[in-house]
Amino acid sequence: MKNFSDSRKGKRKGRKVGFPRFKKRGKCRESFRYTTGSYGPDGVRYVKLPLIGRVKVHEPMGALTAKLADGSARLMGATVSRTAGRWCASFTVEVQRGMPSRTVVRHQKAGGTVGVDLGVKHLAVLSTGEMVENPKRLAGSLCRLCTASRAYARSQPGSVGRRKRSARLARIHAKVTNERRDGLRKLTTRLSRSHGVIVVEDLHVEGMKRNRWLARAVSDTGMAEVRRQLAYKTQWYGSRLVVADRWFPSSKTCSGCGWRNPSLKLSDRTFTCAECGLVLDRDLNAAVNLRNLVAASAVETENARGADRKAPLAGPVAVKREPGTARAGQTGSAVPSRTTARQRLTHAS
Repeated sequence: MKNFSDSRKGKRKGRKVGFPRFKKRGKCRESFRYTTGSYGPDGVRYVKLPLIGRVKVHEPMGALTAKLADGSARLMGATVSRTAGRWCASFTVEVQRGMPSRTVVRHQKAGGTVGVDLGVKHLAVLSTGEMVENPKRLAGSLCRLCTASRAYARSQPGSVGRRKRSARLARIHAKVTNERRDGLRKLTTRLSRSHGVIVVEDLHVEGMKRNRWLARAVSDTGMAEVRRQLAYKTQWYGSRLVVADRWFPSSKTCSGCGWRNPSLKLSDRTFTCAECGLVLDRDLNAAVNLRNLVAASAVETENARGADRKAPLAGPVAVKREPGTARAGQTGSAVPSRTTARQRLTHAS
């Protein structure tokens, strides 16, 4: 109600917020949230919830209970939801993270800078030559989805059979989502722990999905999710994420001599340079260009602000951001701005 009132009065920025609607059972995400009361982990295999009591869980919570015990984490809330017939309890926790281990730092120094080109044929192509195959989770389950969707559409509304077919359809979708999410999390964690600087493109995913022939394949890869996870995992493990400009011609530029081929089509999967004669895979050539974008420029390791996210539970608070650097959700250039404090004051006056 407060968001609705502030939106009408002009106090809330962004798109207009409508009047709250009643959440009907079965027509929306079934969930409820705790912010007060006695809730939280109760041992390693149990969760304590107000008015419900002690509930046994499937996953062990030894890491969470240890952080709560030594004071390095604090519970902010709990959400209980049901998806595809499974109940899940998720806790919002404020955690104070320590410095990355020496093993992680050693792997990052050995890995150095890596360019990552995301695509449909391969989920990710690294400048090191590694090609991560696209598992195509949705494409592998289309036959089962079609059968379950047809059975659901032919059932009578409100019947017991319709509820059973709806649950079967939801389980198939949930399995596809979980498998895709698990693969993306493992990939982003490995990249953040094994490389010091990761360079990706600022892809316009919504524009790519407007192509009716590629919309399903682009949505099945989860390109935007890869960048979103890299944005916060690089801060966890001490590495750095650089987002190349959206109009940087990584695929049309030769990684050997810098010659550009403006007539390169999407169907051309091999890049052939007319100047130096380089013949290379299109995606691998783009990944190498992304790596060279940072390797050929003088990149500062630390900025004046010293942080990009919220301040930790204890320690100094970063209050000012260096000009020229971009946030994780925005496009950032490889070379930060060199504007001095005196020049900034001159421009401000």
